[in-house]
Amino acid sequence: MTKKIIGVVLIVAGIALAKWGYDIYDSASSQITRALIGDTPFEAWAGMVAGGVCILLGIRQLK
Repeated sequence: MTKKIIGVVLIVAGIALAKWGYDIYDSASSQITRALIGDTPFEAWAGMVAGGVCILLGIRQLK
């Protein structure tokens, strides 16, 4: 039972992290930085990758 709760929490946290990372990636300042320098903020990639990892771990806990 607790493994399922942990799995659901990980999935919800992963979705929130992935959305946060995408919001940073899609922000106006990030778009200007990408247009001028071609660099993506580290926070954007970290949020999206960490969110994906949390989602995968959560799914694995539900099995």
